[in-house]
Amino acid sequence: MEFRNIILPTSEIPQKWYNIAADLPSPMNPPLNPATGKPLAPEDLAPIFPMNIIEQEVSQQRFIDIPEEVLEKYLIWRPTPLCRARGLENALKTPAKIYYKNEGVSPPGSHKPNTAIAQAYYNKIFGTKKIYTETGAGQWGSALAFACSLFGLECEVFMVKISYNQKPYRRMMMEVWGATCFASPSNLTKAGRTILEKDPDSPGSLGVAISEAVEKAVTSETSRYALGSVLNHVMLHQTIIGLEAKKQLAAAGDYPDVIIGCAGGGSNFAGTCLPFIREKIAGKEIKLLAVEPTSCPTLTKGPFTYDFGDTAGLTPLLPMYTLGHNFTPEPIHAGGLRYHGMAPIVSKLISDQLVTPLAIEQMETFAAGITWARTEGFISAPEANHAIAAVIREANQAREEGKEKVILFTWSGHGLLDMAAYDAYLSKKLSDHAMPEELLNQSLAQLKGLPTI
Repeated sequence: MEFRNIILPTSEIPQKWYNIAADLPSPMNPPLNPATGKPLAPEDLAPIFPMNIIEQEVSQQRFIDIPEEVLEKYLIWRPTPLCRARGLENALKTPAKIYYKNEGVSPPGSHKPNTAIAQAYYNKIFGTKKIYTETGAGQWGSALAFACSLFGLECEVFMVKISYNQKPYRRMMMEVWGATCFASPSNLTKAGRTILEKDPDSPGSLGVAISEAVEKAVTSETSRYALGSVLNHVMLHQTIIGLEAKKQLAAAGDYPDVIIGCAGGGSNFAGTCLPFIREKIAGKEIKLLAVEPTSCPTLTKGPFTYDFGDTAGLTPLLPMYTLGHNFTPEPIHAGGLRYHGMAPIVSKLISDQLVTPLAIEQMETFAAGITWARTEGFISAPEANHAIAAVIREANQAREEGKEKVILFTWSGHGLLDMAAYDAYLSKKLSDHAMPEELLNQSLAQLKGLPTI
């Protein structure tokens, strides 16, 4: 039987998240306390995160139960469809089968609510009243606003200024769900004011926005910070994507040869790939591609070392691929991929050569997004276009080699609020932004004096 859409019944939603820390070939490098240089203790994170989330962050347990209250909220949109991209296959004349996990069907339109719901729940039962966060393109901010509205929590979001200006409807989504959104850098925090003093026209960065959110979060006993990517517990919550996909592919009688995801902080890539990487570690042949922009080449040009997760140095030192915590990327439209670092878990997998990084130019990604829209119908977020561009490369290679292969990727969100970006592309106002070597060297110089791996 041919499958177009494969949707599991709700009773088959995974009941547990998968924690890859239990199966890594060697232990991860620990995060460090920047004041002492020693491995971070759980209590060091207590002013920032609730302890129940900290316990997940450091857990070595292979499978962790998804609370009933979280499952109830997941049922609003999960399980998400696994679809066969036959229109794209036919247009490319490829022998490859292309499957995509459609995470754009959630209320905020992306994969981000998978962890937003979980984090809002754990904060609620911990006693948190208000959550602060940052957002790049606005998908994480809107997801957390949505989640906080379901659990009766206040939410304030610092949105990277260039995206705040480019994507006003993301801000409006947050406000509809009851959150307050500020352009970052702002005058509301010391971190923001410091940046504005140096550069009043700063477009902002995720590192700056994180600094502002963390600074505000630690000012009250009843407020905490929530992060939409990078940390272990976020990767854990996103594995529901890959766990669902495994069951759905099995129902179709297929198994992926190639898995592709865009990579900014690492969450949607990890969500799909981690359940499969467990099998690759056990000897299964799978090619895994983490795709980033050439203007923010964290994985392809940055070193694997310790760095701060934010610009002001308020976070622990994390073992990750990084371009330096003061790096400000070009104002490309894929705002969710404009982060200087990469999740420690994804960084570890790349360092261990279990995952291959790939950087693609902005113009190629938008061309891929147009091809996708004209063959599959959906308009993709600029971040998702990076994955599609890599899918097209792999499908074309399969045609040239005359080889059948199964390709799986995460369609991480729709682009219905990104039409200004498509207008700029179609009006020939966009260009590529490769990162100059001189700028890279200047940015990496700030890592001098920090611990190395």
